[in-house]
Amino acid sequence: MIKRPPNRATPVTKNKMISFDLSTHIYRPLAQVFSFVATPENDFQWQYGTLDTSQISRGEMGLGTLFRVTGIFLGQRIESTYEVTEFVPNKSYGSRSRSGPLDSHTLYTFEMSKGMTKISMSARVSIGHLLKPGDYSVEKKIKKQYRENLALLKGVLEADRIDKT
Repeated sequence: MIKRPPNRATPVTKNKMISFDLSTHIYRPLAQVFSFVATPENDFQWQYGTLDTSQISRGEMGLGTLFRVTGIFLGQRIESTYEVTEFVPNKSYGSRSRSGPLDSHTLYTFEMSKGMTKISMSARVSIGHLLKPGDYSVEKKIKKQYRENLALLKGVLEADRIDKT
């Protein structure tokens, strides 16, 4: 079972919170999949709309590490800062937004299953002012993007286009 990221939306803001879970199997060793996902500089290879990601805090990757993401969201260039909220090598990796247009928290968990790596993702995204009452198109786009990201991750890793260190 996936441990859900905490809901950070407050009743005062009345933001619409989207929560969903996805998973896929990747035919690569667990350590390789974890290492690739838990390296934010790889995000542009498997997350649509991501142009650049770089660590902005000092030290090794782990709890509290900060990184900046530049990307395209709903046709606009955006910058966001994220913080690593969970980091257990080869088990789990999570991050939450600290700035940017979305309030999001994503948690990835990793396990061996039938000789391959099962990656499960749990996401909570608050789209606040981007969603008008009765308009669910933004919600559908966000869920579709996360599904496509996992499919792209699987394709990148299984195509053997990364260093196997």
